[in-house]
Amino acid sequence: MLSYRHAFHAGNHADVLKHFVQVQLHLYMNQKDVPYTYIDTHSGAGVYALDSFQATKTAEFDTGIGPLWNATEVPAPLKPYLDLVKSMNPSGKMRYYPGSPYVADQMARLDDRLRLFELHPADVKILHENVRKAEAHKAEQGERARGKRVIIEHGDGFQSLKKLLPPPSRRALVLVDPPYEVKDDYKKVRDALEEALGRFPSGMYAVWYPVLQRMESRQFPDKLKRLPAKEWLNVTLTISTPGPDGIGLHSSGMFILNPPYTLEAMLRETMPYLVQVLGKDSGARFTIERGTQLTGAASARLAGEGPRAPVGNARRASPLSGKGSLRLPGQSMLREGEEEGRGPGAKPAKPATPAPRRAWRPDGNTQGKPQAPASSPARAESKRPSDGGPRTAGPRPGNRSGKR
Repeated sequence: MLSYRHAFHAGNHADVLKHFVQVQLHLYMNQKDVPYTYIDTHSGAGVYALDSFQATKTAEFDTGIGPLWNATEVPAPLKPYLDLVKSMNPSGKMRYYPGSPYVADQMARLDDRLRLFELHPADVKILHENVRKAEAHKAEQGERARGKRVIIEHGDGFQSLKKLLPPPSRRALVLVDPPYEVKDDYKKVRDALEEALGRFPSGMYAVWYPVLQRMESRQFPDKLKRLPAKEWLNVTLTISTPGPDGIGLHSSGMFILNPPYTLEAMLRETMPYLVQVLGKDSGARFTIERGTQLTGAASARLAGEGPRAPVGNARRASPLSGKGSLRLPGQSMLREGEEEGRGPGAKPAKPATPAPRRAWRPDGNTQGKPQAPASSPARAESKRPSDGGPRTAGPRPGNRSGKR
C-alpha cells in the first residue's frame, strides 16, 4: 500500500520524539572522527511545508512542534533539535518542518554518507528535489557539498539493508520507520533488523513505532527485545488518553538497539518536560525501559506459554516482585528460606518497606499523595506506571500511525 503521505502528519508529537532522539544519536556518532553511514529505510519527502494544504488540513503540528516553538527554558538536550527546526525558518515564522533525511544532512559531518530510500513515487521525487536544492544552497554559500556521499534510491529500504551492511567504515546509524499501514510492517521490521544484526551486530538501529490498540503494535516492543543486540532502550510518549472510538495517534515510541550509554539520562531529563508541554489530559505520560540481550533460558521463558516470568538479564522492574531479577540463564532459583549470600535455615531478612510511588502529572507536579503499595501480585501488575519507570501495562489504543 502506498497511500500514506507524511505531509498530513508533519511536526506532530511523534515527529518531536523521533527527531529529538535522532539528533541525539547523531551527536553521539559525531564524537568519533571515523565517518559513518546513515541509512534511512523510509525517508519520505525530506522537508514539509506546514502551511501546505496537507499540513493545515489536519494541523497535527499543533500537538508537537507548535507548543514548543516559543517555549523558553527548555531542557538542554532538547535545544539542538529545536535549533535545527528554527534554523530552517529564519524569518521566525513556523513554516517548514524537517523530515529525517534533512535532520541527518544537518547533523552528520561532511564526510559521513547518507543512503536514503523511499518507495512512494511522489515522495521520492520531492526528496530528490529537496536534496538538490540543499546542495545548490551550499554551493551558493561557498560551502562544500556532499556530492556522491548522499544517494537516494526509489526502492524498498527493508531489502536494501542487505547490500549496505556492514558499511565500509564499520560505523552505521540506521533509522527504520515505515508507515505501519498494514500489520505485515511489524514483521518486516523485526525480520530486517534480525538479518541486519547478523551482518553488522555493532551498528546502531533506531526504530520508530506507533503505540496502537492492534495486537501487532502491543507485542512489537517485546519482539524487538529478543533481537540479538547487546543492549536496547525503549522510550514512549503519550500525550492524551485515547477516546472510546480509538481514532487518532496518541502515543508512539522509539526503540534503539545498541543505544548510546548517555541516552537514557538525557531522556529522563527531557521526557517530563515534553509530557508537561505536549500533554492534553491526565493520560499524558512517558515510559523508559532499558535492557540487555535475551539469550538461552531467559529467551525461552519469555516466548513460552502461561504467565510471563521475570526475565533475568533485562533491567526491567518485575510486576510480580517490584524489582528486577538478577538471576542469569541456567542459574538455579533460591529455595524457600534462602537468600542470596545466606544458607538454608537462616532467618530471613526483614523486608524493606516499599518507597511511595509518585505520579507524574502534565502540570509537572510530582508532589501528589503517595500511593499505597499493592497488596497482591495481581493488583500490582494491573497498575500503570505514570512516571519514567519501566512500563508494565499494554499500549493505549489508536488507529492511525505517523511516519518519519
